[in-house]
Amino acid sequence: MMPMDWARLTQQHILVIGDVMLDRYWFGPTERISPEAPVPVVRVARQEDRAGGAANVAMNLAALGAQVTLIGIVGEDAEAEQLTRLLQAQGVQTHFYTTRLAPTITKTRVMSRHQQLIRMDAEERHDAFASALLPLVEQQLNQIDGVILSDYGKGALSEVQSLIQLIQPQRKLMLVDPKGRDFARYHGASLLTPNLSELRAIVGPVTGDQQIEEAAEKLIQQLDLEALLVTRSEEGMSYIGADQTYLHRPAQAQEVYDVTGAGDTVIAMLALALCAGLSKEMAIDLANTAAGIVVSKSGTATLTLDELRAATR
Repeated sequence: MMPMDWARLTQQHILVIGDVMLDRYWFGPTERISPEAPVPVVRVARQEDRAGGAANVAMNLAALGAQVTLIGIVGEDAEAEQLTRLLQAQGVQTHFYTTRLAPTITKTRVMSRHQQLIRMDAEERHDAFASALLPLVEQQLNQIDGVILSDYGKGALSEVQSLIQLIQPQRKLMLVDPKGRDFARYHGASLLTPNLSELRAIVGPVTGDQQIEEAAEKLIQQLDLEALLVTRSEEGMSYIGADQTYLHRPAQAQEVYDVTGAGDTVIAMLALALCAGLSKEMAIDLANTAAGIVVSKSGTATLTLDELRAATR
């Protein structure tokens, strides 16, 4: 990788909009089976809370030294307060729409002996409150360099086309981590980052670089995009540009421990690099390297600029 000015990454201000959530982990040993049912009994020894969903994208950006503003929907509850504390402790500016009608989305994972035994989700869809994000976004547009729309399918981005039309006149780089089978709703964004299974759900079975390129080119034309980045798990990632740029990168991970949140890291790193004016090639290489680092960590994880710099020497 060519030498670069790392300080350029820390000079960017990125706005993240999407489904925010709290990832809660309960850790403890398992020593017996319950007499009440054939299930293990976990003696909870430690609890850890992490920012999840769009909030994890924001945490990734903050860990890399960027200025970050996060907009999303939370409940009027203790989980929202904890999520806000976690984010603000890392310097993330939060502008949440708060409702009494739905809880803060919380995913609780019970972990023992490095295994996840069960996940419990407390959530209701947020579609009814999505339009309330538009004025919050409008207030931030003059202050930021780029936008990430982080869609986890929980309803915060059910008005995503209205958001795109609001942001487009500002000519900001707009990256979308998509969800679902209707990519038409993202028409006019700059770049989409589906994983391979999400791409296949839209275009049908594709394998190999050439088929991915052909399918991506059709989507780029249909949706008026600048590019598509397809994450391909152990096969790495593929960037296809409207300008006929084709970049395929093998996976960088030496050891895969947990893929949770890897897509958040990819889109955060990509947005930061492109907003900083780095070349497409360098931006893809950094995103690929960043993904390789976080999948070697447990749970919803981030990486620092120092870790990234060390990995690219």
